[in-house]
Amino acid sequence: MKVLFDARYIRVDFHDGISRYSAELAAALSQLTPVTFLIHDEAQRASLPAGADCLKIHAPTSVKEPWTARILNRYKPDAVFSPMQTMGAAGRRFGLILTLHDTIYYRHRTPPRELAWPIRLGWRIFHLSYWPQRLTLNAADVVATVSETSKREFERVRLTKRPIVVIPNAPKLGADRQTVATTAPSGPTNLVYMGSFMPYKNVETLIRGMAFLPDHTLHLLSRISPQRKAELTALVPLGARVVFHEGVSDEEYERLLQDNAILVTASKDEGYGLPLAEALTHGVPVVVSDLPIFHEVAAGGALYFETTNPGDFAMKVRQLADPEILAEIVARGSDHSKTFSWDRSARILLETLEAVARRGA
Repeated sequence: MKVLFDARYIRVDFHDGISRYSAELAAALSQLTPVTFLIHDEAQRASLPAGADCLKIHAPTSVKEPWTARILNRYKPDAVFSPMQTMGAAGRRFGLILTLHDTIYYRHRTPPRELAWPIRLGWRIFHLSYWPQRLTLNAADVVATVSETSKREFERVRLTKRPIVVIPNAPKLGADRQTVATTAPSGPTNLVYMGSFMPYKNVETLIRGMAFLPDHTLHLLSRISPQRKAELTALVPLGARVVFHEGVSDEEYERLLQDNAILVTASKDEGYGLPLAEALTHGVPVVVSDLPIFHEVAAGGALYFETTNPGDFAMKVRQLADPEILAEIVARGSDHSKTFSWDRSARILLETLEAVARRGA
């Protein structure tokens, strides 16, 4: 079976969610079967397994994208997997799996700022209705997504007629499950937030909640624009400790998680919540807004608060000063995190690739 894996969404500066999903799943799948990776930038090889077989084609934002299937036909693949859904499928002669991670951009239509303005405009138009997405997904043999929550949402809005398979997100490949986070006898006091600062992420509630947590420090790890930083800084309560890290490496992120930490987020909406899964893997307790997807990812390894209630957020954080509650949350989270692994996800993907290849034979 000849498999092509679309690795063109891997970033060459720093991983976002799609990029990390692509890189980790690519590495795990390559351990199970021979794979040829589609790239558009030679620098993407650095995030792929050493010596990986790569095929360089156009970028996914190219005007050639609608004709990608016709280009790939030349290489006679049996099955192609894309971690996104934008690949042109017209005229294909191979099995195809397209991926839609979630429907969050139908509720929050702001596109990534780094995209060119014509693509940003097209993004907004595309998400005004489900019909363009339906046409796109129905061009595949199978639609993949990353969670049962997303699958249920796809079914609710009848987003595709194709079978939907869940290929879960997971913590970083090779994460050391033996690593134990350090915690002070009085309870964890470093609150770690990893995520963007888009409005629906609701970082404002975390910052306002620091008024009730004078002995804690809120660490905001991601890059942030000067304008957005100024907006959030103006909300910091008098005497509260809030640190803007403005971007951290993977190593710095793991160090902060292991240092007397609680992973926190107040998001009003979410596609998955990979930082939760990463925290659970490191034995770090989680305090998050009460969303269905967070219950799927963290289960009993988290305390849940009312999304826009800073006082409730602070109360849940303070509960973790109780050694018994903390120990129970960490144990539950550690057990639940073992249900997610890139090896398991890659095996699901391989089974699906084999099925679509047989269908196209």
